[in-house]
Amino acid sequence: FYSRHAKGNDLLFCKWLSMQAGADTGDCLGRAEGLLGHGDFSLRNPNKARALVGAFAGNLRRFHAADGAGYRWLADRILEVDGINAVSAARLAGSFAGFRRYGAARAALMRAQLERLAGHPGLSKDTLEIVTRTLRG
Repeated sequence: FYSRHAKGNDLLFCKWLSMQAGADTGDCLGRAEGLLGHGDFSLRNPNKARALVGAFAGNLRRFHAADGAGYRWLADRILEVDGINAVSAARLAGSFAGFRRYGAARAALMRAQLERLAGHPGLSKDTLEIVTRTLRG
C-alpha cells in the first residue's frame, strides 16, 4: 500500500501509519518502533507523530499489554517529542489519563511511566502540567 499509494502523499502516509499502529497484531509495537525509522516519518511533523504514536496509544489491546511495554514506549516517545513540540507531547501524555481504570497491575505500570515523565529534568511546562494533573487524578 505504501509504495503504490502513500509514498509522496502525506495524508495517505499518515493514514497508513495509523493503520499500522492500530493493528491488533502481536508485532504491533515492534512495527511501530520500526516505523520511527521510516524515511518519510519524522517526530518533528506533528501530524505524522500523532498518526503513529497517538494511534498506538489508542490501540487498546497492544498499548495496554500486560508487560507494560506499550507504556514505556509511549513515555519514551513523549520525551522525544517534548524536546521538539511541547504541545504535541502534552497531547500524547493525555493518553495516560484515566490510568486508574485499568486494574491495579496496569495502573501501577502506567503510574511508573507518569512518575518517570514527571521526574525528567527539562520536561516542558505543558507536558508536566498534563502529567502531574493525571497523577493527581
